[in-house]
Amino acid sequence: MRRVSFRWVALGALVVALLLAGVVSHYASSEPDGLNRVAQDHGFSQTEKDHEADAPLAGYAAKDVDNPRLSGGLAGVVGVVVVLALAGGLAFVVRRRGPAS
Repeated sequence: MRRVSFRWVALGALVVALLLAGVVSHYASSEPDGLNRVAQDHGFSQTEKDHEADAPLAGYAAKDVDNPRLSGGLAGVVGVVVVLALAGGLAFVVRRRGPAS
C-alpha cells in the first residue's frame, strides 16, 4: 500500500474546509440552535441586543458585500483562513519549544 504525503492530506483538508465554509454553509439551516434556541424556549430571547461594534464579519456576513450568498461564503472562507493561521502559528511555536528540560 502506498503512503500518502502529509502535504496532500493537509491540502485536501484545506480544500474541504474552504468548500464547506464558502459554498455548503449557504444551505445550513436558518433555524436557531444552541444558546439562541435555549433563549427562545425559556422566554428571554427578547433581551438579546445587537452588536455595538461595526465588525467586518459580524452576523456571519462580510461587511459592504451586497450579495448575501457571496457575503456569507466570504465570511466563512475568511474565518477558516484565520483559524487555520492561528492554529498553525500555535503549532509552530509549540513545536519549536521542544520538550521541557
